[in-house]
This record gives sequence, C-alpha cells and structure tokens, in this order.
Amino acid sequence: MLPYIAIFVLSCLGIIFSSRWVIDSLRRMAHHLGWKEFVVAFFTASIGAVLPELFIGVRAALEGVSELALGNVMGQNIILFTFSVALCAVVLGEITVQSRTVRAGTGFAVISVILPFILLHNGMISRLDGVVLILAFLLYVRWLFKDEDRFMKNHEGQGHERIKKKPHALRDAGIALGGLLLVVFAAEGIIFSAGHFAEYMGVPIGVIGLVFVGAGVALPETFLSLKLALKGQCWMILGGLMGAIAMSSTLVLGVVAIIDPIVIDNFAPYSVGRFFLILSGVALWFFVRTSNKITRREAWVLFAIYALFLIFEFFIMK
Repeated sequence: MLPYIAIFVLSCLGIIFSSRWVIDSLRRMAHHLGWKEFVVAFFTASIGAVLPELFIGVRAALEGVSELALGNVMGQNIILFTFSVALCAVVLGEITVQSRTVRAGTGFAVISVILPFILLHNGMISRLDGVVLILAFLLYVRWLFKDEDRFMKNHEGQGHERIKKKPHALRDAGIALGGLLLVVFAAEGIIFSAGHFAEYMGVPIGVIGLVFVGAGVALPETFLSLKLALKGQCWMILGGLMGAIAMSSTLVLGVVAIIDPIVIDNFAPYSVGRFFLILSGVALWFFVRTSNKITRREAWVLFAIYALFLIFEFFIMK
C-alpha cells in the first residue's frame, strides 16, 4: 500500500507544481501580448485551474472509470466553495465583492454544480448530456465575454509591453508546454493509485476521487487564491474560483461524458458529497448576495461545512 500512497503524493505534487508553471507562464505571455485584465484573470485563474481535472477526467474516461472524474469534480468544487474561499477571507479579514460579474458568476457556479445531478436522474450522464454540459459552458463564456467594459482595463498597467520580449514569450510557451506534459504524467499516476485505493478500501473509485483526488487537484487553485489574498487582489479570488467551479462542472464533465458516459449504478456513496456540494454553493451565494462580501465569521461557517463533509464521508467509508 505504501508504494501507491507515494505515487499518489508525488503525482499530486506534480499536479501542483506543473499547474503553477502553466498558470505563471500563461500570465507572463498575456502580459507580453498586451491582454486586458479580465482576459488575463479568466485564462490564467480559471482555465489553468481546470487543466488537472480535464487531464485526469480524459484519462479516466479512456480507462473506462469515468465516475472518477465525477467524484474528482465534486470533491474539488466542495473545497473551492468552502476551504479556499474561507482561507482567503481569514487572511484578508473579509473578501469584498463589488463586481457585478463576480456576483453573477457565483450564481452561475451554483447552477453549474446542480446541472450534472439533474442530468444524472436516470443514473447516467450520456454523450447527449455531455453535449448539453458543453453548451452550458459555451453560454457561460459568451456571457462572460459579451461586455466590452471588462476588456478596457490593462492588467497592472502593462498593456504597453506588447511583444517587446519575444525570446521570453517563446520561453514561457515552452514552460507551459512542459508543464502540460507533466500534468499528463501526474494524472496517470493519480488514476493508477486511485484504482488501488478503491480496491483496498472497498469503496467506489468515484468516492476516492471525491475525498482524495479532489483535494489534490484543488491545491493549485487554493495556493493561487491565497497568493492573491496576500497581495490584496480580492476581485480575482472569487472570480477565479467561481470560474474554475463552473468550467469543471460543465466543460470537464461534458468532455468526459462524450468520451465515456458516466454511469452511476449506486448513487448512495455520493449522496453526502452531493448534499455538501449544494449546501456549500448555496451558502456562499447567500453570503455574497446579502452583504457583497465574505466576512471572517462567514469564513468559519464555510470551514465548518467542509469539516462536516469530511467527517460524514470518512464515517461512510469505514
């Protein structure tokens, strides 16, 4: 068992570092290209965050264990809704949410995590359901990019650096490509070890994704959000986290379902995860809508929700 634990830990570390390389290199490339602040935030925070999930999901689908992708997405989103947001709120004192885009994005994130469960009413997310999820993702992107005002502000005033440093841009492209390759290898290690964990513990592999893999892939986005919190960049924290949640619940699960339909014969092991995922999303949405901020007191509520999720899930796994 110890060798598989070592493979899992090393693979999660590989996911963390490679994701950071990809995100940082994409951000530097965006600076060189003179992209606007909103576009930089979307591509580096949201897309960079779902890359590990996408690769893990695709590999799981190709291996015929697409339920691992469902558990992974559920587990990561619970952490992002609760632990990640709460940690940043405690560090900052509170997270203010003045942007209408971020407030609306929080609502869309909650809807996006509910949609797969609606499609699962018959025990399966079919290929047609996968198309529906991808269409939902495209609608989200269209809404996100339709307002030209979101593209007016230069990222940290660096719009004038357009293509002045081609060698650096090429270097960053190489780093991003190398990071993506490492993500692929790390995803393979996670799937390999998750299969052995499920067999050893006698639980569905999706539950391993819900509790363990989801936590592993949520670390890069949590670290990025904490880094933004220490810099006082409140607007990017919730924007990036909600974007990652919406994209993982629609794009990632949609791609997985098209490759290999997600079939859940017994949903009971996932019922606790579904309950706490919806609870955490609704709680965060309520906090944002009522006061336009996440206070430290509300952060401790989110911490408590995540702690209760772990307690109930581990109790079920015994």
